[in-house]
Amino acid sequence: MAVTLHDVARVAGVSIKTVSNVINDYPHIRPATRERVESAIAELGYTPNLTARNLRSGRTGAIALALPDLGLAYFAELAAAVIAAAEASGVSVLVEQTGADPARERELLRSPRLKLTDGLIFSPLGMGQEDVAALDVPYPVVLLGERIFDGPTDHVTMRNVEAARAATEFLIASGRRRVAVVGAHEGEVIGSAALRLQGYREALEAAGIAYDEDLIGYTTFWHRANGALSMRELLAGGVEFDAVFGLNDTLALGAMRALQESGRHVPDDVAVVGFDGLDEAEYSIPSLTTVDPGRDWIARTAVTALLERISGDFAGAPRLLLADFRVLERESATR
Repeated sequence: MAVTLHDVARVAGVSIKTVSNVINDYPHIRPATRERVESAIAELGYTPNLTARNLRSGRTGAIALALPDLGLAYFAELAAAVIAAAEASGVSVLVEQTGADPARERELLRSPRLKLTDGLIFSPLGMGQEDVAALDVPYPVVLLGERIFDGPTDHVTMRNVEAARAATEFLIASGRRRVAVVGAHEGEVIGSAALRLQGYREALEAAGIAYDEDLIGYTTFWHRANGALSMRELLAGGVEFDAVFGLNDTLALGAMRALQESGRHVPDDVAVVGFDGLDEAEYSIPSLTTVDPGRDWIARTAVTALLERISGDFAGAPRLLLADFRVLERESATR
């Protein structure tokens, strides 16, 4: 037989209401009473009936998280951080992968599967600013990323321009003057690549260094293979450079491999800086200097903002919440 609230109340010597107050973390419970109830719960192995509780509250106790590509380490680590933050708040997470396909992203926003959740943390990569109206949905949404701005939802994101400028300034401060870029997206106006390239150009201009289009390596995707291919193309073109800014860590790691294959030493011949602060970047050889753009803060803040909307604790105008960043100096680039 399943253990009930009545059983816990009987063992603890309190009312059912008191047991319920302890389970729901009601603040005005005497410590001795709380201890008796918690001991009885542990002794009996009582588990709250979350389904019944959620039916009473009109909530599912779950949120959805939609990301473009879990094969990219950044999104995998972001998902882990969101799940940890949600679990700490007693909420489970349904994870969706959109493949950065704009049609799939738009379809997801209308999907009946979302009725199984109370709200959505959404990181689109295919949709753009022209899709802002699609975010006007009848459930709470927190937007991540750099594809859509000024929408009808809370938006938690990183300081791409400022962080990329700091990464480039770090290389310039170390004495590098010919800084190549790996990972630019040709023709992009809004998005991570465009914003990070803007920060790069601002750093060059502030240092009095002319922008050189020959130093820009373009890619489609941001995987290691793309970083290696882009770097090989730069090397084959004969362009001279003494530093590389990878627009994410996986690109930088791929570029570093191609540099080493060509006989160039990192950082003696070419310094390399990435962007994302991935866990694996600390363990490459050499370890990768990178920008930590505040991924864990973004995950925690997105969960908190969504739960505030779900509970009604915050009902104000849409918020833009920006993470702080820091440059993590390691072996691939030093000052």
